[in-house]
Amino acid sequence: MCRSIKTLRPPYTESVTEEDVRAAALQYVRKISGFRAPASHNAEAFDKAVEAITRASEELLGALQVRGSR
Repeated sequence: MCRSIKTLRPPYTESVTEEDVRAAALQYVRKISGFRAPASHNAEAFDKAVEAITRASEELLGALQVRGSR
């Protein structure tokens, strides 16, 4: 588990920025790849993964319905 990734939905976090979502995606990619910063020959794949996970996370957060917040 990536302990540095925080929950980004209410009631845990009321205000989430694009930077918050991207930071969580970056931590996830770092964790699963085992690289804090990729070598130059892996940078494109690393960056694409961060962007894809950021988009998927934003989509997920936008679609969630939290009880009591409808």
